[in-house]
Amino acid sequence: MTTTMTSTVRLRAMATDVTLTVVEAAEQARPALDRAAAEFTRIEAACTRFDPTSPLMTANAAPQERHVLPPECFEAVAEAWHAYQQTEGLFDPRVLDTLVRLGYDRTLSFAGGAVAVRPPLTSDEPTPGVRPGAPDRPVAGPWRPELDAARHGVRLGDHPIDLGGIGKGLAVRRAATELATLGVPFLVEAGGDLAVGGDGPDGEGWLIGVEDPLPVADHRPDLVAVLRLADLSCATSSVRVRNWQADGRTVHHLIDPRTGDSSRTGLRSVTVVATDAAAAEVWSKALFILGRADIGAACRARDLAALWVQDDGTVGASAAMRGHVVWEAAHAA
Repeated sequence: MTTTMTSTVRLRAMATDVTLTVVEAAEQARPALDRAAAEFTRIEAACTRFDPTSPLMTANAAPQERHVLPPECFEAVAEAWHAYQQTEGLFDPRVLDTLVRLGYDRTLSFAGGAVAVRPPLTSDEPTPGVRPGAPDRPVAGPWRPELDAARHGVRLGDHPIDLGGIGKGLAVRRAATELATLGVPFLVEAGGDLAVGGDGPDGEGWLIGVEDPLPVADHRPDLVAVLRLADLSCATSSVRVRNWQADGRTVHHLIDPRTGDSSRTGLRSVTVVATDAAAAEVWSKALFILGRADIGAACRARDLAALWVQDDGTVGASAAMRGHVVWEAAHAA
């Protein structure tokens, strides 16, 4: 029996466990893995909102002024601006004030979404504290940041921004680009975001489990579906872990910019498969906010590969996703 050789690097970044794996590693595997890992630490340092001295938070402190950012932070802002336009404002990074008002003012662990099939991860960090807040307020007006690509200059506008999701998608993309140079199958996994290269350790594609976002129950499996992917990226937006109590109610981190509150549109998770990790991250969030009533039509209109879990536990999937699904739980719709 042939044993598949792999090389793996693990690190902690962006409030999640990051795993970088290459199959049948060449001699240059370790330097490539180290460069891929460095992308996460570099982007986290530039784009974190939990360090008041980070480049992002320096710009957020005076969003109406012009700032020169490190290349990683500028790229994340530019990606966020592109995503805002592509999703017609459903993806809007100007939700930082809402997150803080709801109590999400410090980092949380995340270990849910789409993962390479293996025992589930768990979180042992506490949730945010309760923050009595002002009434919910939608994000006011269109976002019109000023970007100077030549100088990496930005003027954010009237509101501070959060780059957490887009930053992680960007880090996964950059890490995947590094590992792709090896010419062997690879996996980049960071919480709910991942990218795979090649056809996996067995030559039949990477098996990716989509975790159940509902509370644990005896009659429900840990996974709602298993996907088979090759040379693709995947991202999940879910309320499975990042939810907490504020003002006597349960809230979560997926903010609807139209209401200024946690999105409440009948969904508990959305998983998107795309060629690019940042795009998968953006659309998983945008479709979650769009909600149960409109997600199917939006996927058809844009040919998006998406799988979603509704509040009642039933599972839906777009036509573009069906080709990736190799197993579904019995409670799928």
